[in-house]
Amino acid sequence: MHPRRALSVPLAALLVATLTGTVPAAADTPAVTIENGATQPVFSRADAILQTVFVEVEGTDSDHDGANDRVAVDILRPKETDQGLKVPVIMEASPYYAPGNDVPNHPVDVDENGVPLPALTALSAKLDAGPFDGYYDNYFLPRGYAIALVENVGSARATGCPTSGGRNETAGPKAAIDWLNGRAKGFDTAGNPVEATWSTGKVGMIGVSYNGTLPNAVAATGVEGLETIVPIASISSWYDYYRANGGVVAPGGFQGEDLDVLAKYVLTRQNGQEACGAVIDGITAAQDRITGDYSRFWDERNYLNDVRKVKASVFLVHGLNDWNVKTKQFAQWWYALSKRHVPRKIWLHQGTHMSPFNLRTAEWLRQLHGWFDQWLYGIDSGIMREPQADVEIGPGQWAQHASWPLPGATTVPLYPGAGSSLGLVPRPRSAPETFVDQKARTAEQLVEATGADPNRLAYTTGPLPADVRISGTPTVSVRASFKDGSSPYLTALLVDYGTDVRANGTLVSTGQSYCYGQGVPGDTGCTTLRTLGTATTPYKIVTRGWLDVRNRHRLDRSEPVRAGKDYSLTWDFQPTDYLFKKGHRLGLVIISTDYDYTLRYPPGTKITVSPGKSSLRLPVVLGRLP
Repeated sequence: MHPRRALSVPLAALLVATLTGTVPAAADTPAVTIENGATQPVFSRADAILQTVFVEVEGTDSDHDGANDRVAVDILRPKETDQGLKVPVIMEASPYYAPGNDVPNHPVDVDENGVPLPALTALSAKLDAGPFDGYYDNYFLPRGYAIALVENVGSARATGCPTSGGRNETAGPKAAIDWLNGRAKGFDTAGNPVEATWSTGKVGMIGVSYNGTLPNAVAATGVEGLETIVPIASISSWYDYYRANGGVVAPGGFQGEDLDVLAKYVLTRQNGQEACGAVIDGITAAQDRITGDYSRFWDERNYLNDVRKVKASVFLVHGLNDWNVKTKQFAQWWYALSKRHVPRKIWLHQGTHMSPFNLRTAEWLRQLHGWFDQWLYGIDSGIMREPQADVEIGPGQWAQHASWPLPGATTVPLYPGAGSSLGLVPRPRSAPETFVDQKARTAEQLVEATGADPNRLAYTTGPLPADVRISGTPTVSVRASFKDGSSPYLTALLVDYGTDVRANGTLVSTGQSYCYGQGVPGDTGCTTLRTLGTATTPYKIVTRGWLDVRNRHRLDRSEPVRAGKDYSLTWDFQPTDYLFKKGHRLGLVIISTDYDYTLRYPPGTKITVSPGKSSLRLPVVLGRLP
């Protein structure tokens, strides 16, 4: 969208910077030092100025108290900013800076009408962040950056109410950016007006999970001053976090959680229940856990609607094994940004819901440093001339590519058939096959089962004669009928059958210490390097896809399912990048209830599939299967 934005500093200023090694400044004004196309650590973290500002969110009164909401912003900046130095800001907005509440999840066992059966489970701890306990201050502040941590609406010292992705949550950090640019009101703890006279007005937002979702949301407003975002394990549409193709589908590890549960968890402001109880009750009523249909309520939380407004460059990071914030979240955002030619870069790793700082520390800091220097200081750091995509195809096996999905990826169909086969040749005369839904066995248990099984259908290729890599979004088409039950789900599992050493979702310490930045008491500026943990396993569920067949035509309207009637159904898997190795078998497993993700209807639904009228479509690199 803005291919020359990295050259936003005037040419004369760039020439001065090149010749002197500093950003031009008045004779007695402190300046940033630039060497070899990078800002240098010349400022003191220990002497940094800590400042708290309460920013007014103009036009937003989400707790309906008659006053504009406010967010609390903790700022750490070089002491030289009180001597005339102006710096850009690295911002992380979050509802997690105060400890979350203990909130029960929704029951997931339901009756034939989808009404919950009595049960409650506790919400597990989310990925929290503490003020200045990360690496931004140690690494970036000495290089001439301010760090701003925003306690978002409804949390900690902020006012207003959390709404799990509602517009008021976007307005909070947007107001902080406006304040940094002189467009919003800010106050100190005594209530005195405060201005950000030290700020250049240029902001980069970064964060993991919820903290990474807010950058997407704010970028979709097109706010001036937000130059770049680094969304890590982030959401692009909240519907796809708690729903999938019309069905209620939980984030991995949080079965039964929904928008209202998360809002209650982060409601940590003073007098929270009194101020926001009615707001959260409204979320409970509007989210609709019975039909799972898309609605105006969910559409408000879909940042893809406003991707045309994105002016910021985007450095996107996601785990290919993240089943909390699933991979569709990054992929649909990436696809939309790509269509609009937004300056962008992507990292895809084999980890789960985690920060790349924990996976590839030195390289992550090198690239992130170059990215922020490029977009916040206008330095030609060279980062935009590097390949666009870094992809980890196996534990520790990184490679760079021109883009993602990998160039050359082409859709290749595979066809299920008689004898549980899966191959390149259609088998239209294959006889229909039936399985019975249940709600006690997990997908893993059904995949592990050998031979025919009454609760699933499985189709596999023969041993692959060569490696097969897929890159992108697989889809599945199934001709099926339902009877004698109430489960509306079809779940497809793409499976790699073959013993191998695979990432297991853990991090393992190497025992090696790495000091990346300046330390202060209680924070050494060092970390212990880690690698992905591995385990030898006989198979891997590579990706999954879910469909509520009542939404076979559209997400926003459920339609009845006639018993015994055949329906042609097509839905997507979660996007992936995966290598099926030579000698392994590629498998398609069809089930209904996915124990760890979907609602669990009473068992007994009989589902008949016509394999001869079904297919699996894979985005195969080089466009062929051997």
